[in-house]
Amino acid sequence: MSKLPMLNDNLQTFVVGIIMAAGVSLSACNGSESEVVKDTAVETVTEQTSTAEVQAKSDSDMDGATVEGVPVKYDLASWPNDAVEAVDINELDGIVSTFGKVVSKDESSLDYASNPATKYRFMQNDKPYLDVIDSQKYLEFGWYYANPTDSDSEKELSQKHAKKVYQMSRQLMGDEGGKVLNRMLNGQIIKNETVGGQKIELAKCEFYSCMLVLNKSAASPAGTDIS
Repeated sequence: MSKLPMLNDNLQTFVVGIIMAAGVSLSACNGSESEVVKDTAVETVTEQTSTAEVQAKSDSDMDGATVEGVPVKYDLASWPNDAVEAVDINELDGIVSTFGKVVSKDESSLDYASNPATKYRFMQNDKPYLDVIDSQKYLEFGWYYANPTDSDSEKELSQKHAKKVYQMSRQLMGDEGGKVLNRMLNGQIIKNETVGGQKIELAKCEFYSCMLVLNKSAASPAGTDIS
């Protein structure tokens, strides 16, 4: 009977030891689970941050395509403004020859009012276009209007095309014709206006395209020289 208390104490110590060991083990398990949850949360936040950064960079690049573009400069003040020989609006051969070699001729084309017309193209189809369109009622000049994000070569051709039309405008309308080009290239739209003896049906530069449409039936006879 005297040994029972000692056995009970030993049993209690054994049970307490088991409970403590189980508690440590359970705590370790809970700690591991906590670490797993914590690591998972960190990975999720990191992934979300990385995705947001990529999206922001993508948006920045898309926006930058417009911001980084350099507008085309048309320095009309430096273009020739000396006396030019007047050209009659009905002298088509002389007008066409001024623009250079005709690359293609389309006799089944239409003018801006959808009337039958002949289109003379001076550039290959994969290059910024330059056209003269002739119909019974209208004479049109059309060319590619370069965008700020276009290549340097495209911008250069756009400038050259504008310069040729500037020269022809002066031959058809005198110095006032040069001013018409200046207004067009600065975003003005001209409609039903008489300039230098020519009736401008429509003149504008927008959406990658410039067009100058003259009403042949309302034209005045050309002089021998325009200064």
